[in-house]
Amino acid sequence: MNMAVKVLVSQLRNVARNRWIIGYAVLLFAVTELLLRFGGGGERALLSLLNVVLLLLPLVSVVFGVIYVHNSREFIELLLAQPVGRGALYGGLFGGLVLTLTSGFVLGVGVPLLLQGGGSPGYLSQGALLVLAGVLLTIVFTAFGLAVAVRFDDRVRALGAALGVWLLCALVYDGIILLVTTLFADYPLEAPLLVMTFLNPVDLARVALLLSFDISALMGYTGAVYERFFGAGGLALALAMLLVCAAVPFGAGWRWFKRKDF
Repeated sequence: MNMAVKVLVSQLRNVARNRWIIGYAVLLFAVTELLLRFGGGGERALLSLLNVVLLLLPLVSVVFGVIYVHNSREFIELLLAQPVGRGALYGGLFGGLVLTLTSGFVLGVGVPLLLQGGGSPGYLSQGALLVLAGVLLTIVFTAFGLAVAVRFDDRVRALGAALGVWLLCALVYDGIILLVTTLFADYPLEAPLLVMTFLNPVDLARVALLLSFDISALMGYTGAVYERFFGAGGLALALAMLLVCAAVPFGAGWRWFKRKDF
């Protein structure tokens, strides 16, 4: 554990100096400020920011994770030649990336939300939930990024796989759900759609946030089914399932890393 902490601290120093992280935080800050000032304010601005979070955060997390691991390959090999356990090294890499990306997100989105405030009831709680969902999505897709980077030695193939993961979760998956509901409209689809929702972290985050806004018209078919089945407890269940979505790729990446021949 002590070695994992040392690796984590080292990674935090390295990643925090990365210009991409600084640019990421500045971009989020600028987008959030613009939406809060000119997006109608209150709940309307938060809904607009929700779409940015659901698309941008997974993309940045998974791609940056892949690029960072491939750029640090020589450093990783050097550490593996020392008395450093592979599990501690992988945990330190993951923790350093997650904490740095999360800090950039919280500073870029959380600070403007707090400073701007809002007139609508529940603005602060909805904003806090938006930040929490963004943090969980960062953890999930950073885990995906590390797993992909460990699985593929070729940088181009790794980036292609990372973009494929993002496209599937953020864009293609909703099309698959729409196709299923269209083809099997005459059958009871509540249970299969719930299962499909649980398998996609982006959909889980969207449903959790829209449940807090209590806007049934924007939740879509899967969101409405989810609300009907789980009611008020659906929010906590969705957030807990996001942690499971992070544990699966993290476990797979950890296993591949321990067996990888560097």
